[in-house]
Amino acid sequence: MAITIDEIFETANMILNQNLDIRTTTIGINLKDCVDSDFAKFRENVYNKVYSNAVKLIEEAKKLELKYGVPIVNKRISITPVSLIMETHCTKEKYLKMARTLDKAAKDAGVDFVGGFGALVQKGFTKSDKVLIESLPDVLSKTERVCSFLNVGTTVAGMNLDAVNLIGDMLKQTALTSENAVGCAKFVVFVNAPEDNPFMAGAYHGVGEPDLTLNVGISGPGVVRSVIEKNKDCDLSQLSEVIKRTVFKITRSGELIGRELAKNMDIPFGIVDISLASTTAKGDSVANVIEAFGIEHIGTHGSTLAIALLMDAVKKGGAMASANVGGLSGTFIPVSEDAGMIEAVRKGALSLDKLESLTAVCSVGLDMFAVPGDTPSETINAIIADELAIGIINNKTTAVRVIPAPGKKENELIEYGGLLGVVPVMKVNKYSAKDFMKRGGRLPAPVTSLRN
Repeated sequence: MAITIDEIFETANMILNQNLDIRTTTIGINLKDCVDSDFAKFRENVYNKVYSNAVKLIEEAKKLELKYGVPIVNKRISITPVSLIMETHCTKEKYLKMARTLDKAAKDAGVDFVGGFGALVQKGFTKSDKVLIESLPDVLSKTERVCSFLNVGTTVAGMNLDAVNLIGDMLKQTALTSENAVGCAKFVVFVNAPEDNPFMAGAYHGVGEPDLTLNVGISGPGVVRSVIEKNKDCDLSQLSEVIKRTVFKITRSGELIGRELAKNMDIPFGIVDISLASTTAKGDSVANVIEAFGIEHIGTHGSTLAIALLMDAVKKGGAMASANVGGLSGTFIPVSEDAGMIEAVRKGALSLDKLESLTAVCSVGLDMFAVPGDTPSETINAIIADELAIGIINNKTTAVRVIPAPGKKENELIEYGGLLGVVPVMKVNKYSAKDFMKRGGRLPAPVTSLRN
């Protein structure tokens, strides 16, 4: 199919003026073949496999950036969930040493993050899983680039509340031992975590994946906002069509670059994640997309409908453009990483309760928000459990990335800069669910899980 001059100019404008980019290229690496009874040899094997593939990713991505002129912003690694390969080496000391090995490999190669330092505990714990969780405050505070996850539930298995009840204390300890509580920004708790997610902090290389695979995450909130602003008189059906056509074009560019990058690296191409992922850069806000619909500030009444419309159109446009859509694929609404979200919180338009309701129709969940440092662990656990219950019942991925900010009170700010932005501390309900949470056990799988 011939490419017209108009299409070339349109794509160039998306890149130059509307923040279109390949947000992340992530190599998934199987580390099961690195396991050795000699722990020093085991870590050497891990370092070599991660480093060699990461260097290749950096080199080939740079070549494609020059060839096509499309920015490839982040280069990342995801690995086999670490608890699965540490069964015979499961002490806290060894977990920290493995984390530092991964951190060094990522830093030496020049990749941004390495994800997968986590466990799948939706129905219970192994000894390795428990030791991993105990090690996380040290791991997250003593490494730069290592990201961690826990998958504590699925629609088929239900939710492991005993695992959730370990998280609040772990996060508060991590917050105290890392500067500005930044270690908490590298941890996410999931239900229904996808095995091929290219986005941090929750990326991991699932056991159903090949030895190596390349997953690509694309993003273009600015592009979508631009077309919405040009179509102010559309009704909702027409607006959906406009967004679908735009996301189709964005996804095709991601598929092209992802496939060529995988071919050049001689590894299988995995998926395109079509999520709209915001940054704090001007014109790169998902909140501003919603406001372009006619919402004064995200968080006011009508915002949930607007997010639902956007999510549906993004998924439909992406699915038409690629047979390999995967990962999270939808719309991220992180608080700290989106200038429009930060403004909405600071003006009182967006509360934590409304943010939770938005996650019922958007991708992922409660992402990159802060609560006062004196928030009880049981309350943090209850916030997490509420969000994850939405994912269990609705058969969707949901997740929580929360920062209990030491010494900070409601409406104060944590200044990170860069990708993590500015985190406003949000108000938390003062009443307790302590007696409910201490019941523990497992939320039964909903009846919708019985589909065989």
